[in-house]
Amino acid sequence: MSATSEHLRWISTFLDAQAAELGAANNTQLAYARDLKDFAGWLAARKCTFDAATRDDVEAYLIFCDAQGLAKSTRARRLSAIKQLYRFGFEEGWRSDNPAIQIAGPGREKRLPKTLSMAEVDGLLAAAREVGRSPHDRVRNTCLMELLYATGMRVSELVSLPVAAARGNPRMLLIRGKGDKERMVPLSPPARDALIEWLAVWEDIQDDARSKGKAASRFLFASRGKEGHLTRHRFYILIKEMAVHAGVMPSKVTPHTLRHAFATHLLENGADLRSIQTLLGHADVATTEIYTHVLEARLQELVLTHHPLAKDDE
Repeated sequence: MSATSEHLRWISTFLDAQAAELGAANNTQLAYARDLKDFAGWLAARKCTFDAATRDDVEAYLIFCDAQGLAKSTRARRLSAIKQLYRFGFEEGWRSDNPAIQIAGPGREKRLPKTLSMAEVDGLLAAAREVGRSPHDRVRNTCLMELLYATGMRVSELVSLPVAAARGNPRMLLIRGKGDKERMVPLSPPARDALIEWLAVWEDIQDDARSKGKAASRFLFASRGKEGHLTRHRFYILIKEMAVHAGVMPSKVTPHTLRHAFATHLLENGADLRSIQTLLGHADVATTEIYTHVLEARLQELVLTHHPLAKDDE
């Protein structure tokens, strides 16, 4: 068996196991595949294989990645993928050791997530009611933004919402997140109103489609594209248009900053971390703890800006 075939066998078997045993999301699997194929290509160029690579080889690959100018986060992710591959190989009996087990990662740069003030969010929500080519578009855009801020959903979860999740009395929304895990999130009154209004429009659009012999969409935010629903890229463009309309710096606004704003504003208003963790769908509360640092940074800025003793003597 050639080195390339052997590498592909390792990677494909590992990914199949990740999907079957751990419920790894499709995006996670794609990231693992990219990282491991890059490592495999590097090994192949040196006439080496997964089953023969040593700790020195793995460390040399990480040095190579650093020389390529890759970010710490990317190098840490690649090492994580390699460690998991070799742990799987050890458990399967393909190797008698894990050459990457004792290698320390480069660490991640601690950067606070960008967020938005409540006034900026209010501006974006108001802009959603005015941005769009038609009344239908504006109702949809309002629903998108209200749901995003009310729930803190990931953009992939938002655009692919099935209409079945929003049926009935929409006081709660069922969200299918990473690893196919489901969670329930409550809706604010403005989000419920926006959803009810959009559902009425959605029904009209689907009735029109049926009258033309077309099947009704199963997605809340249907699209004629191959995915069948609004794409993340299209929503990204929409939210930038809303930022311009609201007078908010577009570079500050992405779907993910609305998710950060949701969490930060909850924390500012007294919500506990465990509740926020559940609402965001974080597997580990340590991921949620970053928002305490955002709040600390804001409070520090507030004191330095407004406290009289913090001002320089003139």
